[in-house]
Amino acid sequence: MIERNFSTATKSEAQVDQGLRSYMLRIYNYMATGLGLTGLTAYFVAITPSLFNAIYGTPLYWIVALAPLGFVFYLSARLHKISFSTAQTVFWIFSGVMGLSMAYIFIAFTGASIARVFFITAGTFAGMSLYGYTTKKDLSGWGSFLFMGLIGIIIASIVNIFLKSPMLYYVISWIGVLVFVGLTAYDTQRIKEMYYASDHPEISGKKAIMGALKLYLDFINLFIMLLHIFGQRR
Repeated sequence: MIERNFSTATKSEAQVDQGLRSYMLRIYNYMATGLGLTGLTAYFVAITPSLFNAIYGTPLYWIVALAPLGFVFYLSARLHKISFSTAQTVFWIFSGVMGLSMAYIFIAFTGASIARVFFITAGTFAGMSLYGYTTKKDLSGWGSFLFMGLIGIIIASIVNIFLKSPMLYYVISWIGVLVFVGLTAYDTQRIKEMYYASDHPEISGKKAIMGALKLYLDFINLFIMLLHIFGQRR
């Protein structure tokens, strides 16, 4: 009887472990596809002068710049009410609009430095996400500290729009790197914990979309901060 119970428990744990790996792989696939869509959109706009000027040379730029924030708020607030297919569609549209808002980096920075920073970001992100996935340490205590750091970055960035201080710009970028490195590990652990809740496949799919969105934002913001530090301007 003891052996049978032990065997049953081991099989159950193996099923959970396999299910968790599949769930996390699904999230990383969504995130990677979203990043790919963003990159392709940004590059296409950058190499199409008429399209680039139509966005960045007119007030349309502000709509494009602020639209991604609207998509994030929409998904966060409405995820439990919309269908899985709608959540997927919103995520893909969000990724494309982010590409429109990031086309300027191909004009402002050299292609070689963009590629270099991308690989630095990918390596850093992979390492911290792996840490968040494997560590036994509870990272929930990081949440409030990282959130305060994020608010500080936003406020300082708004202030620096008017001050135009290169030193403050540099400091904000380094603090941003630390915040988003921490958020990568923190969010990965939170996403992993969400898996253990027993949900309907529809709910599980929507949680995967939200998890992909969180990690996508961590990656993009980490990339931008590192580009500000290490990117070579044209």
